[in-house]
Amino acid sequence: MERLGTGIGWRPEIADAVERMPGIDWVEAVAENVCPGHLPESLLRLRERGVTVVPHGVSLGLGDADRPAEARLTALAERAEALGSPLVTEHIAFVRAGGPRTASPVLEAGHLLPVPRTRDALDVLCENVRIAQAALPVPLAVENIAALISWPGEEMTEGQFLYDLVDRTGVRLLIDVANLHTNHVNRGEDPAKALDELPVEAIAYVHVAGGFERDGVWHDSHAHPVTQPVLDVLADLASRVRPPGVLLERDENFPSPEELERELTAIRRTLEDSAPRHVITRSPGHVITSSPASTAEEAAPSAEEPASEPARRRLALAEAALLSALVAGAPVPEGFDRVRLGVQARALGAKRADVVAKVAPELPEILGAGYRAAFLAYARGNPMTGGYRRDALSFAEALLLDGRSGVLADAETRHRLRDWWLERSGPAPLSRRPAARLARATRRILLRR
Repeated sequence: MERLGTGIGWRPEIADAVERMPGIDWVEAVAENVCPGHLPESLLRLRERGVTVVPHGVSLGLGDADRPAEARLTALAERAEALGSPLVTEHIAFVRAGGPRTASPVLEAGHLLPVPRTRDALDVLCENVRIAQAALPVPLAVENIAALISWPGEEMTEGQFLYDLVDRTGVRLLIDVANLHTNHVNRGEDPAKALDELPVEAIAYVHVAGGFERDGVWHDSHAHPVTQPVLDVLADLASRVRPPGVLLERDENFPSPEELERELTAIRRTLEDSAPRHVITRSPGHVITSSPASTAEEAAPSAEEPASEPARRRLALAEAALLSALVAGAPVPEGFDRVRLGVQARALGAKRADVVAKVAPELPEILGAGYRAAFLAYARGNPMTGGYRRDALSFAEALLLDGRSGVLADAETRHRLRDWWLERSGPAPLSRRPAARLARATRRILLRR
């Protein structure tokens, strides 16, 4: 296992600060935000200095009932090659549901949602992981996620689920200790028990991130300082195995470079003070034994039959029912906590509004203080079926078609939104679009004023 050292999540907002930080051995970049043909100059400079760059995917959907899309796998492989990365990472999560197996439209969560820890879900996940492994030019590591909700009728603990996944596929693990803490608060799962059960010898690297607690719910925000309970989970992990790499994640509300460096120092100190007591491996029965260290490379995936179509169909129906309840106002599936589902649904709506504001910053600028309320009202009746950029265009179109929208009561605001939509809704910018196409687009959205 390649040793990575100490790293930080590279984001455009802190790119300059990351380049100046001492002791940064590697960085992680969100794969979907990197264009292989136009790599950010900051990442190129880091690579020239010998800093490793790892692409971290968020939209592959390894836990979806469908097999991974070839186009998404190709895109992830291209980013790994362009960055010269030693591995790529993704999440153990589902991100979309619906489609032919459910006779319902495909819905996008815009978020990482937990897969049920069942044999059906594990069979599907294992096959999806093997498909991804075969398509990628470098090893794959998969991350445990944070969750607000629990599936009813689960058949395994998180540690058992991850152990079997590694045993059957040979995949490496990206363990997020902040997510273990989140699941401790939100789902009553003991991080120490998870660490007892999961194959720590398969860890490729570790994530550390901040969050906050409100009304008994832990929000994995990636926008707050790392808390001591999260560092305590890191210490427990580090006492069992020396992780090849540890990375600080921060996605929003970026503090000063000095504050980020203090958090990195706290992470390094935690690792130094928690030397492994012993190295552990596990027999197939999950019994802990002391033995020489093993590596993920030694865990050869077994040859297995593909996940059965009935298993994929059952998982598809379960995930579609949950996602429809979260984003489309469908009834809450039996066995789920209605209150928690309400919290998750509101969190998804808020995240959707925030991300649309990021990918289309002109919208909150045009709509002013009314943007958020208008978007949340739109989102309640319009589940996301494409990416966030398509969501921004659909939101603007819906406002323009709705003559009763108070947020467009001002004629100047309506005209600015119309011009913005026209500029971005066609296959070419407005300045290069033929007049006939512009006329058709104008008629399509029924510009009434």
